[in-house]
Amino acid sequence: MESAIPKPEGNLQGIKPSQLAALTRLFNRRFPAKDVYTLEQARELALLSRSLGRQIGLFLDRKGRVFKVLVGSPAALFIPELPRSRSGVERLRGLRLLHTHLGPEGVSTEDIMDMLALRLDAVITLTVDQDGFPDQWQAAHLLPLSAEKPWRLEDSRKWDRTEIHLIDIIENIESEIANRSENNIKTDILQRALLVSIDTASHPTQERNLNELAALAGTAGVRVVGRVTQRVPHVAPGMILGKGKLAELEITALQTQATTLIFDGELTPAQLHNLADSTEREVMDRTQLILNIFARHATTRTGKLQVELAQLRYLSPRLAGRHKNMDSLMGGIGGRGPGETKLETERRRFRERAARIRGELERITRRHLVTKRRRIRNDMPVIALVGYTNAGKTSLLNTLTQSDCLAENKLFATLDPTTRRLRFPEERPFIVADTVGFIRNLPKDLKEIFKVTLEELHGADMLLHVADASHPDVLQQIAAVEDILAESETELGNKPTLLLLNKWDALKPAGKAELADRLPRALPISAVLKEGFAALLEEIDYGLALAQSTAQRSFLSRRPLREAHG
Repeated sequence: MESAIPKPEGNLQGIKPSQLAALTRLFNRRFPAKDVYTLEQARELALLSRSLGRQIGLFLDRKGRVFKVLVGSPAALFIPELPRSRSGVERLRGLRLLHTHLGPEGVSTEDIMDMLALRLDAVITLTVDQDGFPDQWQAAHLLPLSAEKPWRLEDSRKWDRTEIHLIDIIENIESEIANRSENNIKTDILQRALLVSIDTASHPTQERNLNELAALAGTAGVRVVGRVTQRVPHVAPGMILGKGKLAELEITALQTQATTLIFDGELTPAQLHNLADSTEREVMDRTQLILNIFARHATTRTGKLQVELAQLRYLSPRLAGRHKNMDSLMGGIGGRGPGETKLETERRRFRERAARIRGELERITRRHLVTKRRRIRNDMPVIALVGYTNAGKTSLLNTLTQSDCLAENKLFATLDPTTRRLRFPEERPFIVADTVGFIRNLPKDLKEIFKVTLEELHGADMLLHVADASHPDVLQQIAAVEDILAESETELGNKPTLLLLNKWDALKPAGKAELADRLPRALPISAVLKEGFAALLEEIDYGLALAQSTAQRSFLSRRPLREAHG
């Protein structure tokens, strides 16, 4: 089977057959490796570009072969989608762009942005005078990773001074990249990620959100190697990033050897696919990162099923992009091609698997109801620990009940509800339930995972809202938990609730005074040092008694903040 004959691309409307033939002959040219072009090639490009009244661009590989011939407008050159680059996102694409300019300007900002975004070896412009003769050329290329500026713009030169040794420059750059990559492999076995925030929020807010995203990445076993932020008036529905910011992101990823881009917030299927195609790196959003954490840490059958169901819901609308190459195989109107069949088959499997999981979760829920009824018959009250992730709920459970449940300084260290029994000094037992921590902007695909937690809270007689007093965003975290509880279908707002400021010992006096003023009805404790536990047990005793009365709503305003015991 003969290979297809290459054809020029771009703005071909109105071009004469003789001009199209001249453009096609450019594929037969072999450009020099150490020079920009031969003088004959420069004259040919300049004359053809002036006769067309349009820019002409050539993509050349490192052996000087013409890979693509593009025709633009008089002032611009549109670059179509290029094939995926050579193996390894730390390498350059192995292509340079040589194109004409019909005016006196050399390499433009747009040229540099294209070079950075596409990881081109170089961009070279050839200016053409009014008579169709070549005038000057100018080149821009990337610099080694140690350089302060990621590219160099060479001075313009007369068109017949063609020596540049471009291949030597590019090989030196890639050699330095390869050496750094090899050192990273020896010293760092973790996945390397670049965190990205494109949002309407202020930069301080974006930085706080990225701090939490970095903590999530650490829990997932990912090493964060850099950050990129941008405040925008509105988030673009297609790419999110403009060409300039995309170029900055690409060069930062190249310099930091990032293999993954993690975006704060939730990306639409179109955004996810466009970014993956443009950057040629793994792209994930905050929702997918949290799902990965849940999938790694879930241990019980219930937890694993809930995670799988959430993953199916997340992936289902994103299936189409995974089969873009097959979607186009569909026939005419009403036709069904193999691409559509493949996609519909996978979607049907997702729906069937999700239905089976929901059925099994319903059976597990019924078994949980039996356990709850048994507790009610035994008149055993239940206290549920609720709060932001990594606030110290499991540590409090361990200290209260002398248990040894896993408590780590990581987000979502606890994914499955855990219950332990505790007795007061007068031997009156009750159940303490540890639940999965909440998080801000809980994605809709994750709400199913918290269903069991909310059911556990619904069956509780009293809630202990545990907050990390040492966290700089403790007030925002408290508000996020309260919002989630308020949005739940159960009447959790009517339950006796006590706000606990955990890790009180980590605060300085000024911080303690500020929180005491801002949260006068909270109780300061230290789950690790057992500070404030005498007051805590007194409040629990009072709250459980109050749960059986009709005065539940007065509990929140009952007592002012007291100093931590111990």
